[in-house]
Amino acid sequence: MSLAATAEAVCSGRTSASETVAQALAAIEAAAGLNAATHVHAERARARAAALDARISEGGDPGPLAGVPFAVKNLFDVEGQITRAGSRATGADPPAARDAYAIRALEEAGAVLVASTNMDELAYGFSGENAHDGDTRNPRDPRLSAGGSSSGSAALVAAGAVPLALGTDTNGSVRVPAALSGIAGLKPTYGRLSRSGVFSFVHSLDHVGVFAATADDLAAALAALDGPDPDDPAQASGVSPRPVPQELRAARLGGWFAAPLHPDVAEAVDAAAGALGAPTTVELTLAEAARAAAFVLTTAEGGQRHLAGLARHAERFGPLVRDRLRAGALVPAAWTGRAQKLRRRVTDELSDLHREADVLFAPATPCPAFPLGTAEHGVAGEVLPIRLGIGMFTQPLTLTGVPIGVAVRRGARSGLPVGVQVIGRPFEEATVLAAMARLEKAGFVMHPAQTEAAHA
Repeated sequence: MSLAATAEAVCSGRTSASETVAQALAAIEAAAGLNAATHVHAERARARAAALDARISEGGDPGPLAGVPFAVKNLFDVEGQITRAGSRATGADPPAARDAYAIRALEEAGAVLVASTNMDELAYGFSGENAHDGDTRNPRDPRLSAGGSSSGSAALVAAGAVPLALGTDTNGSVRVPAALSGIAGLKPTYGRLSRSGVFSFVHSLDHVGVFAATADDLAAALAALDGPDPDDPAQASGVSPRPVPQELRAARLGGWFAAPLHPDVAEAVDAAAGALGAPTTVELTLAEAARAAAFVLTTAEGGQRHLAGLARHAERFGPLVRDRLRAGALVPAAWTGRAQKLRRRVTDELSDLHREADVLFAPATPCPAFPLGTAEHGVAGEVLPIRLGIGMFTQPLTLTGVPIGVAVRRGARSGLPVGVQVIGRPFEEATVLAAMARLEKAGFVMHPAQTEAAHA
């Protein structure tokens, strides 16, 4: 059921919050082979559900997401738990004094936290492979990557264990796993949602993001998460976006976003163009340079963020993450300054493109899910280095901070999900979600259960 339908069933008494939570806990246990959950908050969830049921029986309002179970990437603070961020390097940190703002906001709307989820260590990766907690497996095929770094959140939603999960997106860490796991994802505008209580990776690029089955569910979650938080000084305020246009104009991003593409990805982009009525192709000429700038900012800020920890206990970091962070700490400050200047130019160029179209669209990844442990993968006759290449279409756009959704369909050749990014103007998430809903109504999207049945 949708988030709204679940809440309506709980409020009407056709089911209870305790029942929806019990079903989610059982589903997470049944999906243990995916290695998607790192901690199940069973006792807390049952207590929260019982309190919601009591409120309903007394005639109280439990909220618009009453009884909806949700999971969070394990870099969101959960009261009384150490925020591990997928790393042994955080093991000596004190337990969180309170929940992250996003958890509090969802629970105030009636949702119930049931699990924290697996991820690439310190959010530094796209594959969902973790040296400490093991790899997250794709529900479509457990031999394959679920994408990362928000791998476990995407996998639990794709498996049907929870209808809603939170992740973070620095360079594509919501968009890549949404595409590879076969679910809808949303990276809102930079500064729209509070990051208070979220373990940071690259402060100038980090976004809180959402996974669900449909655009309507993403909208319901966004409504609950949206709101001012004085504890996050980077959060924007006083923004009044334009209403969703009745005649939605769309255009395809070409150039950097045109190749190399797996045939299923190319077909998905063509199908999106047909569904959205988008004959126009435009080019973000600075895309490749933007990707380079994102690399510089990511490695430099990430390296500085963990420099003290590397000096004290380098052995607690996974070897791949440790080496990249060490290298990042050596990036000259002048490079980051140039990267930030380029960021403004890229943002301005994208803004110019949005004068021609309300939404732009582009592939989310160059290929469907790849086998775990893969260093290179063949795509359209070329060799793609996975760790560098799988985010080649998400990374350049992160610099701009605009809202981006991911809609998915089943690939005709591979039978696996592939994703298309839907890119909007700042703070126009409603327009992005409207475009995604249009794709769903046009038959572009295959929902998780349909995708699994078709793949079987």
